Amino acid sequence: MAELITMLALSPTMEEGTLVEWLKSEGDTVEEGELIAEIETDKATMEMESFFEGTILKLLVKTGDAVPVGAPLAIVGAPGEDFSSLLGGSSSAPPAAAAPVAPSSAPSAPPVSIAVDTPAIVASSGGRIVASPVARKIAADKGIALNTIQGSGPNGRIVKRDLENVSATTTVAATTAFTESDEGEKIPMSQMRKTISKRLTQVWSETPQFFLTRTIDMGAAMKKRKEINTQLADAGVDAKVSVNDLIIKASAVALHRYPDMNVSYRGDHVLKFDSVHIGVAVAVEDGLITPTVKDAHLKPISVIATEIKEMAGRAKEKKLKPDEYTGGTFSVSNLGMFGIEEFTAIINPPQAGILACGAVAKVPVVDENGELTVGTRMKVTLTCDHRAVDGAVGARFLQELVRNLENPILMLI
Repeated sequence: MAELITMLALSPTMEEGTLVEWLKSEGDTVEEGELIAEIETDKATMEMESFFEGTILKLLVKTGDAVPVGAPLAIVGAPGEDFSSLLGGSSSAPPAAAAPVAPSSAPSAPPVSIAVDTPAIVASSGGRIVASPVARKIAADKGIALNTIQGSGPNGRIVKRDLENVSATTTVAATTAFTESDEGEKIPMSQMRKTISKRLTQVWSETPQFFLTRTIDMGAAMKKRKEINTQLADAGVDAKVSVNDLIIKASAVALHRYPDMNVSYRGDHVLKFDSVHIGVAVAVEDGLITPTVKDAHLKPISVIATEIKEMAGRAKEKKLKPDEYTGGTFSVSNLGMFGIEEFTAIINPPQAGILACGAVAKVPVVDENGELTVGTRMKVTLTCDHRAVDGAVGARFLQELVRNLENPILMLI
């Protein structure tokens, strides 16, 4: 019996995937569990396997197509088997996420629908909007101008989720403030970029956040870093500790010693984590991903340095496994290597905190004797979810972090 192979959820936050490459062709045989395609998710490029065995009778999408989770990708069955019942009565079908069709003077056959529960695409021309019927109804009820909405569905289609947190006032303001232009290069959004856009918009609008900034004397930390790297080199250890590694270790130890910051808001309760798993923000081609150092408070700093270097390399190649970028209890984002002195970062839910770190720099300071001298300083800003963390909690965590970095022996023993 012919079976539909559908798009699987290959990451915890995946809502749709882009077909990178078919690993099988029509007419090829496939075994259960055999890899059939490479899929770009919102986090990485992953290989997808078949849950059925037989012959590939039809490939329903082409390379580059964005396909919602649960939508059909291919049909597997016996050679020569009639699979028209899976395609609404026809043995051929358009891709699951078809692009808008240009107008034609010649009459065309009615479209063939695939019997799965996916939003319909309103395909049109002449500058009309591509949106699902549900999205159009919500827009009409709220008085929202669809031409001000960025669609997150396949091929930029506007779907229900794009309108859930939008008000008519917002769209009217946008319409009057900006003039739409077709000039310039239109760059399609990757699955990662779409997810970042959606999640950060949701966090910014739904999570009450506050920010706390401290300036840290990094003189002792930089001296200790130099000593550690010298000792590692003398011992023949292939590892080199960075400033970011010191910050991650210091943060992990501070969270372990002061667990009120190592929490997550869960609606009717606050979850205090038993372990400390630090997510490390890494810039990749399509956006940002946070490889996670598990139990960072227990690991030697040389191990942290090695893990981060290895995971960051695979993150840029989109080769991280889901368990390597999920499960974090706190995050660190460092832009100091770009010369950024100070910035704020947006929380990575469901975590309640993220630390934004600027550059370590030589600056004029007044010492304890009132004399002007040169000091080594770094500014950090802690972003907190006010539903789970109060100002005093965030301030005490920063005190512990400062203590660790200004007295590095405390986090290394």
